[in-house]
Amino acid sequence: MRRLPLRRMVTLATLAAVGAAALGSTAACGDDSEGAGGSSGPVTLRLGYFPNITHAPAVVGVEKGIFAEKLGADVKLESKTFNAGPAAIEAIFSGALDATYIGPNPTVNAFSKSKGEAVRVISGAASGGVALVVKPGINGPQDLKGKKISTPQLGNTQDVAVRYWLKQQGLTTTKEGGGDVKIVPQENAQTVETFNSGAIDGAWVPEPFVSRLINAGG
Repeated sequence: MRRLPLRRMVTLATLAAVGAAALGSTAACGDDSEGAGGSSGPVTLRLGYFPNITHAPAVVGVEKGIFAEKLGADVKLESKTFNAGPAAIEAIFSGALDATYIGPNPTVNAFSKSKGEAVRVISGAASGGVALVVKPGINGPQDLKGKKISTPQLGNTQDVAVRYWLKQQGLTTTKEGGGDVKIVPQENAQTVETFNSGAIDGAWVPEPFVSRLINAGG
């Protein structure tokens, strides 16, 4: 079993979203003389995505076998889940992934870091599906001063979004976790625990963690 050539995959892979049809096209292009030693035979497509609602197309495509069916018998699909975009970007850069569903901010960052050489965006796949959930008693932006807000990972889409929104409200943040509002990047599953314990006052996260935080008393 050989992998799709990285250079070919980088040209065709997505850092926004890979639809079933796009995956089919990508795999078909990879099965050519650019493979290892120019040999023919099955290829492996390594796809990354996140286990949350914003990545529902990937979750359904993998779990229901839609991607595998569309790719055909000549392509073996290997999937790997990530908590947030920067980790998926590292996997792309290291050659551990061929394609991934990912948010816009890590996508732009990857494109900028590689001067437009390392990645290509195929299509969009989702919009929305995230929210800011806070503890009772926080009734407006100014009530967040001195509070701790969690995001999935430093530099991921939700992390950048909450910092931009806070800036619009006249509140400061720093990469190190300082400023008017303390930003605490952590795993989404961990966020539920720290929210319940009172270690954080809120979180800007994707579903289903939004609903889990609300059910916990947000």
